[in-house]
Amino acid sequence: MTDSSAGEKDPTDEAHSELGAGLLEADMGPSSAMAHLYRGEIHRMKFWRQRLDRTTNWAVLVISAILTWAFSRPDTPQYILLIGVATLSVFLVIEARRYRGYDIWRSRVRTLQKNVFAYGLDPSAEVPNPTWRRQLSRDYRTPTLKITMEEAIAHRLRRVYLPLFTVLLAAWLVRITAFASGSWTASAAIGMIPGEVVIAVVAVFYLGATVIALRPRTWRARGELRSKDLRK
Repeated sequence: MTDSSAGEKDPTDEAHSELGAGLLEADMGPSSAMAHLYRGEIHRMKFWRQRLDRTTNWAVLVISAILTWAFSRPDTPQYILLIGVATLSVFLVIEARRYRGYDIWRSRVRTLQKNVFAYGLDPSAEVPNPTWRRQLSRDYRTPTLKITMEEAIAHRLRRVYLPLFTVLLAAWLVRITAFASGSWTASAAIGMIPGEVVIAVVAVFYLGATVIALRPRTWRARGELRSKDLRK
């Protein structure tokens, strides 16, 4: 190995220290291997971001159609709005699964941004994670989901779905009160299911969704614009 590359040895692996020489050279340009790797990760992250947006767009479109249908005629059954809640829940689960896939590529992009490009722009600041190369290498060897399904659901509830669920709840309450000929509990009944049971199920569902979305937690999805210091 030449003298120029000798200074690029990985001190943590003497037997294979020459592997990857030049990947992190100080004067790396747009044609370097690291830059190509970064562009590839950006492309995959963008692809999964678009899949998330498609799910959200379909959810908004379907809910808009259900709201229009529910208030188009006075005799339209109120449970149409509850069918909208169930449909929105399906979209939520699909989007949460896609968000877990999106987070794989997003976390890699953030690792490169924080430990390579940010350090290259300002070498006076220390590398945030000294073991980032080992962790990124392990992730390339064995890609794994980094966040739980519950956290992914909480994230999508906060960003998109909790407001949509709230709109459907408000529409349903208006439908069983302002448009009801009798008591609102009787108006909430679905077939042979008493209105009190329907109201209790709806209340439990919304309480559970609110708890999942807003309960304090340690977020494993790092680097998201979630905290106030990142939004400055």
